Amino acid sequence: MILVTGGAGFIGSNFVLDWLAGSDEPVLNLDKLTYAGNLANLAALKGDKRHVFVQGDIGDAALVNRLLSEHHPRAIVNFAAESHVDRSIQGAGDFIATNVVGTFHLLESTRGYVNMLDPAAQAAFRFLHVSTDEVYGSLVTGAPAFTENHVYEPNSPYSASKAASDHLVRAWHHTYGLPVLTTNCSNNYGPYHFPEKLIPLMIVNALAGKPLPVYGDGLQV
Repeated sequence: MILVTGGAGFIGSNFVLDWLAGSDEPVLNLDKLTYAGNLANLAALKGDKRHVFVQGDIGDAALVNRLLSEHHPRAIVNFAAESHVDRSIQGAGDFIATNVVGTFHLLESTRGYVNMLDPAAQAAFRFLHVSTDEVYGSLVTGAPAFTENHVYEPNSPYSASKAASDHLVRAWHHTYGLPVLTTNCSNNYGPYHFPEKLIPLMIVNALAGKPLPVYGDGLQV
């Protein structure tokens, strides 16, 4: 079994659906069901015993510790995050609480769990932290493309909170030996995309004959 956090959100639900379409390995899905979490995304899995859904917060250490103890996942895929730049500008507190403090508590719960495993299970275990390319900031016109070795230069409360979580994940690896992986993917789009995001927003507004809003001057890279 694997534990997926934020598995009712846009990217998380697509991952869960894809995982179970190609594997019989069960998924324990932990999601707080904030405004961006939607169980309708997972309607195709209703009654599927391979999918165990739990509503809860990654920052709830007691809950996470119980789930790890009961289900013994061999890996954790951490999608759980507040992820909208504009919302972070209007209210940064939720982003700090989930992306920074929540990640800290999840790492601590995971560290305690991994320390209880036998050596072979410890060696095989992985904590996959899903981050964003926005931790690297913006490029000026004509600059070389970003690489994963680019200097972190977050420019919004959202990207700063994700950068902080990346640093925590890295520190828990180097300090405590937690086996981690971090991905810094670019913008994703597709089925179940929340309508405040660029592509669905443009489509919905175009169909409704509304203006098509562009962030700033539209030239950010």
